[in-house]
Amino acid sequence: MVYPPPSDRFLSALAGSHVLASAVELHWPDGHVDELPHTGGSVTVDRGAAVRRTATVEVPDLSLLPWTAADYLAISGARIRIRRGIVYPGGLVESVPIFFGRLDALSGDPDTGPVTITASGLEATIADDKFTAPYSTRGATAAVTSITALIQNTLPDAIIASTADNTALGTRTWDREGDRWAAVQEIATAVGAEAYCNADGVFTIAELPDILATEPVWEVAAGDGGVLIEANREFSRQGMYNIVVASGENSEDNTSATGTAMDDDVTSPTYYLGPFGRVVRFYSSPTLTSVGIATGAANKLLRDSVKPAASADITSLPNPCLEPGDVIRAVYGNGRRDLHQVQSFSIDLSPSGTFALALIGGKEDG
Repeated sequence: MVYPPPSDRFLSALAGSHVLASAVELHWPDGHVDELPHTGGSVTVDRGAAVRRTATVEVPDLSLLPWTAADYLAISGARIRIRRGIVYPGGLVESVPIFFGRLDALSGDPDTGPVTITASGLEATIADDKFTAPYSTRGATAAVTSITALIQNTLPDAIIASTADNTALGTRTWDREGDRWAAVQEIATAVGAEAYCNADGVFTIAELPDILATEPVWEVAAGDGGVLIEANREFSRQGMYNIVVASGENSEDNTSATGTAMDDDVTSPTYYLGPFGRVVRFYSSPTLTSVGIATGAANKLLRDSVKPAASADITSLPNPCLEPGDVIRAVYGNGRRDLHQVQSFSIDLSPSGTFALALIGGKEDG
């Protein structure tokens, strides 16, 4: 999840006065790389979006604007890599990647600039490659194997890192015009995982960490030496379920299965027999061919559903190492300590930029 800090002092240095370092690289289709001087931009990261990371960058180089079809073809297929970090006294720079993806568009005044680059994570490339004929996992139904094939059929050089089980699932056939990236996500859900492209351009298949069983990767604290600037807490029923029924009807494999997960924690505000009431979500996929697999998918969806029971929006000093799903500890000025998971954030490339974190799953941290 969290990108490894480049040194032991990196996270603590973020809380103090420091000089921002950011770098933008343009990776041309022919393989050469140019570093782009830039005047601004931002990277938005959202666990709830199909394409997890998007970016905009402002550069003064007017020569990047295409004028002819040949110019467009020269830039089409280019990729953008962005890093952010710290310049220490003495000039040492430490940074981590915050974006790698394809260049989507270039725009700007051809006389005065700047040129604005917009870019999307590599999930967008997979999603654009719709099925031109029915596509089946027959003969390769193991989850991670199937996901790897779906991705590498579009991007043969794609790197896939997985901690999910390579469980054999039911045969699944998608229709012509189907969304290839949605197929990837459906298979990941069947094994209780989520699929996304990380800040380094690596396709990742992993379970969302358990907020109570995972050591926080960062502390956002108020007061001297802390990085918390302001916070807002919220409770909303919107998007919340406390019972999930997942089922699979597979005519190709002649199987049928149903699994149910429910919030049965009597101390939970969304306890399924409590005053919150019962709120049911149904989910179906032919990949779910046994009670165990269906129950695993139901549990994954339940974890997603009940987490908005408490949420917080926090503005802090930027931490470029974070990934959605990371567990962090928030320490408020009144002394209360809560555990949250990162849902989304935006990293500004300018020194004065803010860092707004949307967090979910608030749990009191004793």
